[in-house]
Amino acid sequence: MATRNYQGKKFDSQRSERVVDALTVEEALQININGKPFTLSMRTPGDDKALVRGMLHSEAVINDTSFHPKLVLHKENEDGIVTVVDLEIPEDKLGAGYSNSRSLLSVSSCGICGKTELSEQGFLGKTLDEPITFDGPAFSAMFSKMNQQQFDFKQSGGTHAAAAFDADGELLVAAEDIGRHNAVDKVIGHLLQQDQLKAAKAMTVSGRISYEISIKAFKAGIPFLAAVSAPSSLAVDYAKELGITLMGFCRDGRATCYSHPQRIKNNPLNNIKAS
Repeated sequence: MATRNYQGKKFDSQRSERVVDALTVEEALQININGKPFTLSMRTPGDDKALVRGMLHSEAVINDTSFHPKLVLHKENEDGIVTVVDLEIPEDKLGAGYSNSRSLLSVSSCGICGKTELSEQGFLGKTLDEPITFDGPAFSAMFSKMNQQQFDFKQSGGTHAAAAFDADGELLVAAEDIGRHNAVDKVIGHLLQQDQLKAAKAMTVSGRISYEISIKAFKAGIPFLAAVSAPSSLAVDYAKELGITLMGFCRDGRATCYSHPQRIKNNPLNNIKAS
């Protein structure tokens, strides 16, 4: 139930007509941990278990990648969409992120809502020293594989996508959501559930890259991060600091690398620019 039909009136310079468009569904999901509200996240329904597991990993709420708490789908709305998820996490499995509860609404387009200050991030001083390399043209193939999985986007034009790939550029998992951060969390959640997190060496995203997506890639141990659109300045700053090869504007056979370009081999200047 990722899309829902809405009536509209379409105008051009000469006429108007009534249309029915498929729009991406955006619904709230309340996450309760150990009987207490933890966060309220706006997302596209579907893959909710992967979304929650990936979010709890990215937010350092669970400190054990092999631990998968049982999710109880507690409540549904009139359309059958889950609106409340309950889960129990033993105290010894709770990470530092649990104390930084997102008490504010966490919307799909903003990763910083309800967060504490950036200076409180506990991973500073650590880097990904992954020696793996990719050919520059490999990223065009990765984006092509991700695009083939964007089924909701083909219907509505209103979803973002993320995908993870192994060292050979083979697709491990892809996910869609109205929010870029949610799509990334769904991918990470699937990798955790399938015990494939260590196999993931590259991640592609359909939109721009914010600082938080760089951090999510780092916490997942993924050394390559590539986007169709632009990265933010803070995303690049974090990528340089954390050892991530970050690439933006990956389209039409071209890309710009903003950090750690040494991991890109066979790098013709007319295809990949290194900043």
